[in-house]
Amino acid sequence: MNDRPMIGTIIKPSVGLSPDDTAALVDQLIEGGIDFIKDDELQANGPHCPFEERVREVMRVINRHAERTGRKVMYAFNITGELDEMRRNADLVESAGGTCVMVSLFSLGLAGLSAIRSHVRLPLHCHRNGWGIYSRSPDIGINFPVWQKLWRLAGADHLHVNGLSNKFTETDETVVQSARSLGQPISATHGYQAMPVFSSGQTAVQMAPSLAAIGHTDFIYCAGGGIMGHPGGVAGGVASLRQAAEAAASGIPADEYALDHKELAEALSHFRAPDEPQGKR
Repeated sequence: MNDRPMIGTIIKPSVGLSPDDTAALVDQLIEGGIDFIKDDELQANGPHCPFEERVREVMRVINRHAERTGRKVMYAFNITGELDEMRRNADLVESAGGTCVMVSLFSLGLAGLSAIRSHVRLPLHCHRNGWGIYSRSPDIGINFPVWQKLWRLAGADHLHVNGLSNKFTETDETVVQSARSLGQPISATHGYQAMPVFSSGQTAVQMAPSLAAIGHTDFIYCAGGGIMGHPGGVAGGVASLRQAAEAAASGIPADEYALDHKELAEALSHFRAPDEPQGKR
């Protein structure tokens, strides 16, 4: 996929979804045209949604759609845990036909990431939960463009970089710097590039500036409320993000593209800040 970024979302554990509920939501998301879905960083092997059962039910839905359409949605299952447990869980995902696994970087450390990388053949989606203490502390703060080189060398394929106008503390300038750093070669002879993952309060509104800032479409754009909170529901939310991406990749202003794309028009009206002028993004 090189004409637009991958459109993704996160399934949150705090609402208490069972494996069947999770699979039902995955079904809706795939019908709506989603490219990528991930477990939340807090969703590993909880009692209300056990890992093995979640993998079985979700992959049943994904494989069914893939057999019908020839298009297989990527789901990043969170395998974070003890090393032997992660190996078993990664093998389970692969045997079920899965195409991605997820880990929480600061839970594993560099040695843990390197160890699971040597075992797993699937792409590693890497979440940086816990990053705040390492970036914000005046005593031990480390710049992300430095950290990300170590994660890439240890085997990360996807790396979170926050998002523009995010709900956390990072400025847009820092987010852009982080995203761009993942495409810079480690050295003159080795690339080891990783795919940036934008998330945190993202909607169709931030799509165009995100693409403009990074300068290419090789990234994952994850939106939770930007999909679920769309006036048209899940299908409308996914469609609005796809339309925003199509417009941005074609160099067409979002407001202009929205004139004949209903879902995008609804997203811009619903999610844009009241005091934000049209055409800013």
